[in-house]
Amino acid sequence: MDKYSYIANAHTNYIEDLYKTYQEDPSAVDESWQKFFEGFEFSSQYNGNGHTTTSLEGVDADHILKEAKVYQLIDAYRTRAHLRAKTNPVRERKDRQPILDLEYFGLNEADLDIVFQAGEEIGIGASKLSKIIESLKHIYEGSVGFEYAYIREPEMKSWLQKKIEKDSLAFNPDIEYKKRILSKLNEAVVFENFLQTKFLGQKRFSLEGGETTIPALDAIINRSAELGVKEIVIGMAHRGRLNVLVNTMRKTYEQVFSEFEGTAKPDLTMGDGDVKYHMGFASEVDTPSGEKVHIRLAPNPSHLEAVDAVVQGYVRAQIDEEYFDHDLVLPILIHGDAAVAGQGLVYEVTQMANLEGYKTGGTIHFVINNQVGFTTDFEDARSSIYCTDLAKIIDAPVLHVNGDNPEAVVFCCQLAAEFRQKFNRDIFIDMVCYRRHGHNETDEPRFTQPKLYNIIAKHPNPREVYTKQLIEQGEVNKELVKEMEKEFKKMLQDRLNEVKQKPLPYHFSQLEKDWQKLHRSEKKDFEKSPTTAVSKEVIQKVGEALTRLPEGFKALKQIQKLIEDRKRGFFEEEKLDWASAELLAYGSLLLEEKMVRLTGQDVRRGTFSHRQSVLRDAETNEAYFSLNHIEPNQSNLSVSSTHCFQSTA
Repeated sequence: MDKYSYIANAHTNYIEDLYKTYQEDPSAVDESWQKFFEGFEFSSQYNGNGHTTTSLEGVDADHILKEAKVYQLIDAYRTRAHLRAKTNPVRERKDRQPILDLEYFGLNEADLDIVFQAGEEIGIGASKLSKIIESLKHIYEGSVGFEYAYIREPEMKSWLQKKIEKDSLAFNPDIEYKKRILSKLNEAVVFENFLQTKFLGQKRFSLEGGETTIPALDAIINRSAELGVKEIVIGMAHRGRLNVLVNTMRKTYEQVFSEFEGTAKPDLTMGDGDVKYHMGFASEVDTPSGEKVHIRLAPNPSHLEAVDAVVQGYVRAQIDEEYFDHDLVLPILIHGDAAVAGQGLVYEVTQMANLEGYKTGGTIHFVINNQVGFTTDFEDARSSIYCTDLAKIIDAPVLHVNGDNPEAVVFCCQLAAEFRQKFNRDIFIDMVCYRRHGHNETDEPRFTQPKLYNIIAKHPNPREVYTKQLIEQGEVNKELVKEMEKEFKKMLQDRLNEVKQKPLPYHFSQLEKDWQKLHRSEKKDFEKSPTTAVSKEVIQKVGEALTRLPEGFKALKQIQKLIEDRKRGFFEEEKLDWASAELLAYGSLLLEEKMVRLTGQDVRRGTFSHRQSVLRDAETNEAYFSLNHIEPNQSNLSVSSTHCFQSTA
């Protein structure tokens, strides 16, 4: 709270001396004082002739102290105003005591007409305190609650601050983009309504209440593609998956209807088949800017967040083996609010986000925050204020946004895409919305949430809210909206009629085709062993690499003995211990130009100090990967992760 208290507690003479020091060399004063002097040119405020003086003599000390208090107020808004932001579409926010009222800063209503230079700090120039507060409320108490003050990297924090205090105010999509947002909302809303009408009583885990997810994903995909992303991998639970499959992934409506009709052949690979809202999909999408981006939705037949680690592992493999660049492939994890706060897997995946052996260049986390877990209210489900509070463990910013304001959601999504590409770090979007039905469509949420669900029953869906806004602004007319809904509904009905009249033939996915190439083992499969031996030349090359140290390398005494033992095993006794045989296996794979990746705690040395795949210089601590030096030029190849041994921890 008291970021600028050092000013309030300072004597005027001390401030003058400090200012002179700052003028001679800004770096000679503390960074906090630098920021104060940058934002407040003291003398020009008082001499009235437009010239800058080098003395603060005669300056009103009380005014200086009030300037400091206004700076405190601005900092408080940046830090805590997210607690006041209007992010909840269906109920009043709980009072989290943000401590933003004037009296907390030694200011009062009499100060509202005083001009303060501190207005420069938020880009409005010297302004009355009333104008400064109005601007702060407009920036920080609107539909987005920006939570970023805890970030410790100055460049990152400064970039976000500019985006928030300048770009967010200027964000106003053109009419064509607004129509695109409306179109995506229309697809999301009408599709859910259509399924509810035509397949009454069937589980679908609808997106109703959170339909803004569809224009949100559209915004992330399109902006990321513009910034160079070639592949996007999405992980999510069952809530809204069918909507994402058809309206984002472009799985055909006929395929989904066929699954509802029961005419699709179930995947029996793992036993009794899977359900439609667990299945994955892959497609290539053309963006409005003319880019092509490959999108993959990972299957998730397990529980909610179980897919998170799968997505991160897949993306890391794509980076290591295909793209060789974090910027070309993007993971998106779609969470539920109760799951992101309650499942330990989310913490485990998040805390590994910046580790060299596991990082994927930043993940965009999108939370469909419907304010309940199953039907439990969030106040009974977690201790933290926000479901996203785990973001703070890696200094990831969080954008809390009202799901009934699609343009605000789109702004957050575009900002998230830009942030991820610039800093290769995680970012969270917490879209606060609601869930129109129970846990599934046959469940009754009023058993535990009668008051909330009475409100939800009367609340218009996000498309209706946005349509009303656009009509009031004169952006679109009612006829366009009605025609948009009518055409989409007719298209869905036509597709359903086709499926009913002529069921679709089943098309196997690539994964199913791969499984079909395998067969259950038979007796004849064990009559002959496959050839797994390697040549003497391979043993020679790998053995030399494992027993050779680079020039100037200072090995520990124990490592020197290990090297001598390896030499005897490879070249004299021709008899290897377990660890040497294991490293020989890795080395032979590398010579076949296959990457070997070994991760986990202490895998480099081995739990019992037996492996020692990576050696450390006793004096410099520099690491030496013996297996990356089997052949000349191998280190050059390892830049692209081919022919490379990758070992972490």
